[in-house]
Amino acid sequence: MELIASLIAVPAVAALLLLVIRNDHARDVVAIAFAALIGVLSIAFAVAFSGSGTYEFSLAAEWGHPLSLVNLAIDLAVAIFIVCYAVRYKRALAFGLAALQIVVALWFEFAVQAGADFSTTMRVDSLGVIMVLIIGIVGSGICVYALGYMKDFQEHEQHENPKARDRHPWFFAIMFAFLSAMFNIVLVDNMAWMYTAWEVTTLCSFLLIGFTKSEEAINNAFRQIVMNLFGGVAFQFSLVYLGVFGMPLSFATFVELGSAYPALVALPVTLLAFAGLTKAAQMPFHTWLLGAMVAPTPTSALLHSSTMVKAGVFLLVKLSPIFAVSLVPSVMVVLTGGITFALCSFMAISQSNAKRVLAYSTIANLGLITACAGVGTPEAVWAAILLIIFHAVAKSLLFLCVGTAEHHIGSRNIEDMDLLFERMPRLARFMMLGIMCMFVAPFGMLIAKWATLVSFVVTGNVALIILLAFGSAATFMFWAKWLGKLSGIAGEPQNVELSVHKTEWAALLLMAGLVCVTCVLLPLLSSGLVVPYLQTVFGYGGQDISDGNLWIAAICAVLVILMLFVGIGRSSKQRKVDVYLSGASADNAARTFRGSMSVPVAATSRNMYLDGIFGEERIAPVGSGVCIVLMVAAIVWAAATLPGLM
Repeated sequence: MELIASLIAVPAVAALLLLVIRNDHARDVVAIAFAALIGVLSIAFAVAFSGSGTYEFSLAAEWGHPLSLVNLAIDLAVAIFIVCYAVRYKRALAFGLAALQIVVALWFEFAVQAGADFSTTMRVDSLGVIMVLIIGIVGSGICVYALGYMKDFQEHEQHENPKARDRHPWFFAIMFAFLSAMFNIVLVDNMAWMYTAWEVTTLCSFLLIGFTKSEEAINNAFRQIVMNLFGGVAFQFSLVYLGVFGMPLSFATFVELGSAYPALVALPVTLLAFAGLTKAAQMPFHTWLLGAMVAPTPTSALLHSSTMVKAGVFLLVKLSPIFAVSLVPSVMVVLTGGITFALCSFMAISQSNAKRVLAYSTIANLGLITACAGVGTPEAVWAAILLIIFHAVAKSLLFLCVGTAEHHIGSRNIEDMDLLFERMPRLARFMMLGIMCMFVAPFGMLIAKWATLVSFVVTGNVALIILLAFGSAATFMFWAKWLGKLSGIAGEPQNVELSVHKTEWAALLLMAGLVCVTCVLLPLLSSGLVVPYLQTVFGYGGQDISDGNLWIAAICAVLVILMLFVGIGRSSKQRKVDVYLSGASADNAARTFRGSMSVPVAATSRNMYLDGIFGEERIAPVGSGVCIVLMVAAIVWAAATLPGLM
């Protein structure tokens, strides 16, 4: 219990300290110390609780009522905070949803659950261990990266506006508060407590997206909070349902009950699934995550890798045993995830902004995880958990790489990353490692996708097989385009990575190391963490790919990684010759040559983006419309199963 309490309390204490520290050096020391402590605690937690079985810890019964009131106070504080912001910026919908949450919270506490015991149980299983490692190591690493990044960000902001106020304390306080809330989500068994942490992450995301307070940032922050408030209200009403019908608020008990009597919990599980879809940025809610790209890069990395969206898929994976036996929520989740994966993969083709490519890739992969969770078989869930792991480490590395590149080459556009191997040799290799982990064999994401395909074939989900095939083809196209630009054309490139902050390098090395470790130790991750969880929940492991084949993939990954990083950052001493491009070189430094009629021609290269075919305006409305119909139909159908209606 001490480890669990420490994981929740340490980032909360860090947030409070960083809120009042104004000195840059002191902030760096405190943030690094607490980030290191969180990482160590996460590893200690994994060592203590890895393996089969589930562990439960509870505070004394007399703590129940005070904690219930504390929980209510946090709920109200979050909602009131949103109401105040909504009034300030004249956002009626945000105001209405937050006000509704206040009313429902008070009703639930004093009418529905009046006098009921407030469970103080913390529940630990192998999935919780995996999530703790992702939150604790990846999340804290991003916080360290932000120290150097935000110094450059602040300098740029003050250059644009000399009167700009230093808001670093707020930024870092929210980052660490985010981690504390995430630890709560993955470790608590009380669904009311989980809901509170769920809404805290929504508020933290809102504040981070709107950090710059520009008109664009404010608009996107409110888009995020409105969409996630819809999910929060759905979560609340699922709790009300459980309270009205006298069901326990234990998540573990709820899953057991739903697995045995799916009709009894059809409505609350559908509402919870809807909440998970909003948090996981599935269509039509994907736009809030795209809008989050206006925030500083550490925010994007945190939202995409270890927090926020991972809370959504975590909830869906936890509900997967119910999806396996409950048709209505399963169809909603499976089809929404599959459609999101395919269409967002195609929309990524039309993007040249690196952060938007990463955003669409994130939404697409979350869609694939969602579809696997919706299928609900052990094989599909095995693939889903591996996708969560590899997506977290690879995507965090890529976001940090893009953020650093943007600060030093002045652009996040893929077309401006020509010959990044010469301009930022170390960073380019880290970026290439992250990209390869996302779509190249023998790295983990492709193995997980293969396991996904096998699970879809076994269950006979033809529609999902088609969506996976086409979406994966699109995935290959947009990642391959990016890789090509890293070694593209550039005239006399200058190395510009010498001024990268040490904290940024430390975080990049950590993320690159995590990518390597997870790929190389894939068989151990499967046998030590993923399979034990599946055995606990389903009774057997569900591993579609043998340990022998996983070890072969791991060995191949080692060879690829060694080839990539041999001579990292070293300047080439090879003799350079003029470039021949269909004519005599005119100016090798400027990459010009004499073409037909001896006319000087500049050598250029540009990717194809096929905007007219895969543009957002063509694809997004169709996908969003279909998904809205699916969600509304599922909720209405589930509501029709309420006692007395059927």
